[in-house]
Amino acid sequence: MTTLTSDMGWSNATKIVVRGHDLNRDIIGRLNLGDFAFLEITGRTPNPQESTLFNALLAVLVEHGMTPTAMVARLTYLGAPESMQAAIAAGLCGMGTKFVGTAEGAARLLQQALPLGSAEPLDIDGAARAIVADHRAGRQLVPGLGHPVHKPVDPRATALFAVAERTGFKGRYVALIQALSAEAERALNKPGVLPVNATGALAALASELGIPWQLCRGIAVIGRAVGLVGHIAEELRNPIAERLWVRTDAEVSAHLHAAAREAGA
Repeated sequence: MTTLTSDMGWSNATKIVVRGHDLNRDIIGRLNLGDFAFLEITGRTPNPQESTLFNALLAVLVEHGMTPTAMVARLTYLGAPESMQAAIAAGLCGMGTKFVGTAEGAARLLQQALPLGSAEPLDIDGAARAIVADHRAGRQLVPGLGHPVHKPVDPRATALFAVAERTGFKGRYVALIQALSAEAERALNKPGVLPVNATGALAALASELGIPWQLCRGIAVIGRAVGLVGHIAEELRNPIAERLWVRTDAEVSAHLHAAAREAGA
């Protein structure tokens, strides 16, 4: 029988060790939350450049206004105020192939074209043409491109790429996601409609950091969880969930009430 093992941590009556680091002596008060997350995910603490970039990735998806994930968190909290964790979990469950979770799909696409750790040369433009053609043939969207509001550029992607440039992580994955954007717009003959979005930039830069695509949605989850706690905090100060429910119910059933009144007349 194979012995079960884990390198995540251990503890006894007086000590807690996380990834080989004493929690009380080496982590608390010394590592910020982003660096701690990097340690948990990779097994090592980041160098200063990695720390700057990884913390930027965690920050980029924290907040984006009254999104579906924020609304469902607020509405769940309205129904179960004794269970904040349920409200946060409800919001996180909406992070799929349309909202936020596209970081995973984009990273998978990039890492299939350019496996992590590969030193093989890659024709970036040729790879972009092939990927876009394949998605068009399958009538599929290229994950990590386009945004209903942010066009012709997503300013969050621009900011992340600037951090990558400053920290020395603007490499082949960034070049590939940018080439995909250019090729997709060329194929549609619609410049400015499919910029690299925040999740596409996150996917490229997580790949530059050597993080497997399977974990990229997790990076987005960490950031969005912070934002959802923020929405619950605002809900406590300025409750809007009940009004959101009541006004929505009134609007969606208004035609039924009108029809009933006319029938009664």
